[in-house]
Amino acid sequence: MLHDWLPYCGKAPDPGGWLTNWNFAPELVACLLVVVGGAYWQRESLRATPTYAILIVFCLLYISPFCALGSALFTVRIIHDVILAAVFAPLLIAAFRLEDKSLPGTLTVWTAVHAITFLAWHAPPLYELAMRSDAVFWLMQISIVATAAAWWVKVIRSPSPAAATGLLATMVAMGALGALLTFAHRAYYAPHWLTTRLWGLSPIEDQQIAGIIMWAPASLVYLIAALTILYRSLGNRAAA
Repeated sequence: MLHDWLPYCGKAPDPGGWLTNWNFAPELVACLLVVVGGAYWQRESLRATPTYAILIVFCLLYISPFCALGSALFTVRIIHDVILAAVFAPLLIAAFRLEDKSLPGTLTVWTAVHAITFLAWHAPPLYELAMRSDAVFWLMQISIVATAAAWWVKVIRSPSPAAATGLLATMVAMGALGALLTFAHRAYYAPHWLTTRLWGLSPIEDQQIAGIIMWAPASLVYLIAALTILYRSLGNRAAA
C-alpha cells in the first residue's frame, strides 16, 4: 500500500523548485540558536574550527534545500546518513575534545553497535517509519550520530592495529549494505517509489546509485582512515 509520505524535511520537491525549499522549522532555529549561544559561552573549552564546521554541516543537512531533496531521492538520504556518521560525529569529538573521554565497552563492541545501528535504520520497515514520523526520524539521526561518535572515540583511543581493524570492519559493513542495494532486483524503499521520476530516475536506479555511493566513496572514507593510521604507526616505529 502506498502512503502519502510526509518526511521531516517536507514533501519531495520537483527539480524546478527544490532550491527554494529551506527548512526554518521553529525547533531547528531554536536548536541552532542554543548551540551558537552555548558555543560562545563555552568558547574557551571548545575548538573553534570544528565547532564552526558542525554548524555548517547542521545547516546543510537540516535547513538547506539538501534536506528536502532527501525526501525525493534515496541517494541523497544515504549521503545524508554517511555525512552524519563519517563527518558530523568526528567533528563533535574534535569540537568538544571527546577523544580523551573513557567510554565503557571495547572497540569491537562499539564497532558492532554502530554497524548494527546504521544497517538497522536502513532496513525498509524502520526507514519507512522514520520517513513518516518526526519522532522516529530524530531517533534515527541521534542514534546514528551517538553510536558513530562513541565508535570514533574508541578508534582514536585504540592501538593502531586495533583501530585499523575497526575501521576496516566498518568499511566492510558499509560495503555490504552498498552491494545489497546495488544488486537488488527491486526497489525496497516505498517513500521514494513515486518521487524519483521527476528527477529522471526510476526507484531502482535511485537505489542502485545509493548503493554505489555506500559501496565505493563511503567505504573509501574508512579505508583511507585505516591506511593513514597504519602509515603513521609505521612511520613512528621507523623514527624510533
